[in-house]
Amino acid sequence: MELTQRLLQQVVVLAEEQHFGRAAERLGMSQPPLSQAIQRLERGLRVSLFDRGPHGARPTPAGRAFAEDARRLLDAQQAAVDRARRIAAGEQGELRLGFVGSLGYRLVPRLLRLAHAELPDLRLQLSQRPSTELLDLLRTGALDLALVRLPVADTDRLTVQQVGVERLVAVLPDRHPLAGRSSLALHDLAGEPFALPRPGALPGLARQVALACAEAGYTPQALGHADDLPGLLSYVGAGLCVAVAPEQVRSLGLPGVSCRPLDGDSPHLETTVAAVHRPEQPDAATRQVLRLLGIATATDTATDTDTEPGT
Repeated sequence: MELTQRLLQQVVVLAEEQHFGRAAERLGMSQPPLSQAIQRLERGLRVSLFDRGPHGARPTPAGRAFAEDARRLLDAQQAAVDRARRIAAGEQGELRLGFVGSLGYRLVPRLLRLAHAELPDLRLQLSQRPSTELLDLLRTGALDLALVRLPVADTDRLTVQQVGVERLVAVLPDRHPLAGRSSLALHDLAGEPFALPRPGALPGLARQVALACAEAGYTPQALGHADDLPGLLSYVGAGLCVAVAPEQVRSLGLPGVSCRPLDGDSPHLETTVAAVHRPEQPDAATRQVLRLLGIATATDTATDTDTEPGT
């Protein structure tokens, strides 16, 4: 005896209607085949599931229990189908997302909010690493998608997709004489002590700052070095020096720090944000996250509703 989905549906509907005619109408069939199917099931189970009478067919205690279990089985079947479809569409499951630290201040939180609202059943597992480590993890399959700042070296066997462009800003102690201006040119910082990335750390930012300052006619002199942006901004917050950083740092709201836009059309004053994945990707979940990244970065370049103290 095979308990097909159709047979389980027939038992559930008959238990609800308690009438062969009404149940057959709901099921889109004639009454005799329904009655025959229930009789075969009862013979196979050696159990009476319904008491037949002139006014209908009432489920026996065994019939009520069987109908309840049948309903749970049908619900589980439908849940399995729905889950498979959601995973195939990238709406459920898990995606391992890596990102460089400077994107964790505004872009990644914005992406997480969008994913939570639109894809609540898709879990994003986050990993913050330097860009070189992120690319290695992609190649080994330990990550599905990475967010980096260009340029990055050695992208062989990886697909790089630009998702946004971000300006650099001047970061000043809030009592600095230049902090009162609405914007600055990079040559305004000539002669100021800088907080700069430690050699080997934040290579993209270090290269951009060096090239942009060279275009402005000087070489920045380091008062201190740090491995990451919070370290650089700590020097600025202490009132010791200035720095240049991606504009996402404006959302940190660090005490004692002011950020000012940098005027000019130098390409070194812009940093490109890219999504990187393996060539055989993107799977459905990766495509969904790439779609949300497009929304997140578009929002970033529009009027920003985030509170950005110290600007």
